[in-house]
Amino acid sequence: MEADLQADRIEQAAFPDPAGASADGEFARGWTILLASLIGIGSGLVSLPFYTFGIFAPHLAQEFGWSMGQIMGGLTITTLALLVAAPIAGLLCERFGARTVSAASLALFGLSYISLATLGGSLTQYYVTWGVAAAVGAGSLPITFTRTVNRWFDRHRGLALGIAMMGTGLFGIACKPVLAWVIGDYGWRTGYAVLGALPLLVATPITLLLFRDPSPADLQDTGNTDPITPISGYSRGEALRQWRFWLIALLLVPLSFALAGTPPNLESILSDKGLDAATIVRLTPLIGLASITGRLVGGFLLDRFWAPAVAFVILSVPVASCLILSGGHVAPATAGFAIFLIGFALGVEFDVVAYLTARYFGMRSYAAIYGLFYVCFTIGAGFAPLVFGMIRDAAHDFTPALIACAIILPISAAGFLFLGRYPRFS
Repeated sequence: MEADLQADRIEQAAFPDPAGASADGEFARGWTILLASLIGIGSGLVSLPFYTFGIFAPHLAQEFGWSMGQIMGGLTITTLALLVAAPIAGLLCERFGARTVSAASLALFGLSYISLATLGGSLTQYYVTWGVAAAVGAGSLPITFTRTVNRWFDRHRGLALGIAMMGTGLFGIACKPVLAWVIGDYGWRTGYAVLGALPLLVATPITLLLFRDPSPADLQDTGNTDPITPISGYSRGEALRQWRFWLIALLLVPLSFALAGTPPNLESILSDKGLDAATIVRLTPLIGLASITGRLVGGFLLDRFWAPAVAFVILSVPVASCLILSGGHVAPATAGFAIFLIGFALGVEFDVVAYLTARYFGMRSYAAIYGLFYVCFTIGAGFAPLVFGMIRDAAHDFTPALIACAIILPISAAGFLFLGRYPRFS
């Protein structure tokens, strides 16, 4: 406790000034890491279900007669599996390295996703498949990739994390129109097979070829002077005794719930507002474009301003979206604006958690600590689509859920402001 209090008194000036530093060395040496991370994260468990659940839901409901709540229950099963799998993925990453864990996980996740094409009318098969996909795909989460990105980049760590996480936004832009075409011409089963081929046949080989941890020579060549070295910071046990850990963990549950409930239900929300199918297909990819924008802008700001303040401002932005979408009939332009704001905030949340983990707890047990934070994120994000679907089934409207999220977001985001200065590790 005393060490923590002493660390709190250390000036933020102890960290190098990112605004005045050149990124040439870091990006010249680490661009392959960013490319592999972008593709791996964009093809992994954090992206595929999140952006495509709403696309498959109407087809599953029509074919098997399942309700929206039952279909969204697949994400809840994913949540329950990740409560165990995410921390294990973090520990495996610390022991065997991020490259091995992420490549194996991407391959197995792709195979499990392809198996969704064989679904029958059994909800049990549907739920078991999602449980397996989550268990084997946990190593494709940002837990593994951001660990290595944090080690390669110092002065422009926030921007590097934003670029690495852009894969989710790029996938969000491309997946909806492509899937609409594939499903329309070849059926929803082919859609699942095409999605599964992405991590299996594209991301896994690229990860094996381009992704690796930095050597001491790599860090020296980039001029890395960050006091957060690979062996500095708290262990997992020490982090669990820090009040900041528990504050972040508690804030992530309501925040992730409020941010993650809308995107998987976006098609249904817009349909309830009177928009036709063609307009919805044109509008929903905006969430991916906004996510990319949010990651780049958020990363730029994280390198220059106090991260908790950046998180508070950006994560409060979707309040306007919730209020717009909770109203009556919504014009296409207004709906597009609301979608963009949601995507912008979604583009920052993972980056903020990765950045805060490195700055407040160091790199000594980064993956293990981030894995625990991801459990908190998963609890909120995993149950949100189910709760949204149940509210829709009961009230025949998403408005109560959207109003609740408009209240949750600014209150929870304000909690980051209590984190205080970044500690310095020796």
